[in-house]
Amino acid sequence: MPSLAPHIASVPASGIRRIFEIATELDDVISLAVGEPDVAVAPHIAAAATAAWHRDDTDYGPNGGIAPLRRVIVDKLASRNNITVDLEQVWVTVGATQGLHLAMQLLLAAGDEVLIPDPGYTIFTMNARMLDATPVPYSLTPDRDFMPSLDELERLVTERTRVLIVNSPSNPLGTVFPEPVLRELLAFASRHDLWVISDEVYEYFTWGEPHVSVAALDAEDRVFSVFSLSKTYAMTGIRVGYLVTPKGLAATMRTMQEASISCVNTPAQHAAIAALTGEQHHIDDARAHYAENLRAATALLDERGIRYLDPHGAFYLWIDMRHATDGDVAAWAERFVLVDRVAVAPGSAFGRSGEGWIRVCLASNENDLLEGIRRLPA
Repeated sequence: MPSLAPHIASVPASGIRRIFEIATELDDVISLAVGEPDVAVAPHIAAAATAAWHRDDTDYGPNGGIAPLRRVIVDKLASRNNITVDLEQVWVTVGATQGLHLAMQLLLAAGDEVLIPDPGYTIFTMNARMLDATPVPYSLTPDRDFMPSLDELERLVTERTRVLIVNSPSNPLGTVFPEPVLRELLAFASRHDLWVISDEVYEYFTWGEPHVSVAALDAEDRVFSVFSLSKTYAMTGIRVGYLVTPKGLAATMRTMQEASISCVNTPAQHAAIAALTGEQHHIDDARAHYAENLRAATALLDERGIRYLDPHGAFYLWIDMRHATDGDVAAWAERFVLVDRVAVAPGSAFGRSGEGWIRVCLASNENDLLEGIRRLPA
């Protein structure tokens, strides 16, 4: 039979999904590996999608999303993110996952390089490899409080570098880049004429450090911003996100959307309108729940003498297990789920800098979370 495109063999498998798949074959597993909120979707969001189905609002929609949703997003970006855009800069996507892939498709050709955070979300590397581009990791390490080094970025950039990816709040670290750091990154991108892709999926979940949108600081129209309703509104399976582009790309974006997804399903878009325009107290409730889980989890880790990064955002804990993993945290995580029945994400799934660390999801039942931490080797 014919062979696949040669570069597809370089696309890495997800180390998170590996643990998740093992866990699904076992009984009585405490699942802390994937970023799945344990709160229910708000009733008014579900009702909006149900109503769309009942009135048979199930036809094709515009490539960019239905106009009422795009208008709501424009208003939200202005009021919350300090980003002023027009309707044709907002593109509704199948979750942030498709938004990220679409942005990278637009900006990367075969052989181009993209600077990605390390540790960083697995899809950054996977997307680059799928496009036959080269991911170039920039390290986020404890000695710099997990902040990027401009000196390192200057060493890594080449004439083939096209894109810088910024993720704040960070998955998996929970770090939030302060405004001065974001301004430095934008200045670096300007010096080297790079595009910037800003992943802001966890914008609503910060702990003591305000979230700043990169595009709000951008005076040169070089930022693509990716947002999602999945984590904020517990809509992970509904699959609605949006990509915000610089000006002047409407015709290109319509072509790209038509060729890849045509459009996002209409009932899901009505659910998104209800989420963004309805009462928001359930976000505050979820944030308080995750914050209490964070407090309880870190207290237990302190009691057990296990080091961790104190997060300022997202809903994860980045935990140092180098004392137990013998230089191979992926193998250790597999043994941990098989023997101790706790699923955690191995840090190496997020890049070389994650070796020896694990990511634990805080958006879970508190009893399960604490029991999972009790089973970690002290």
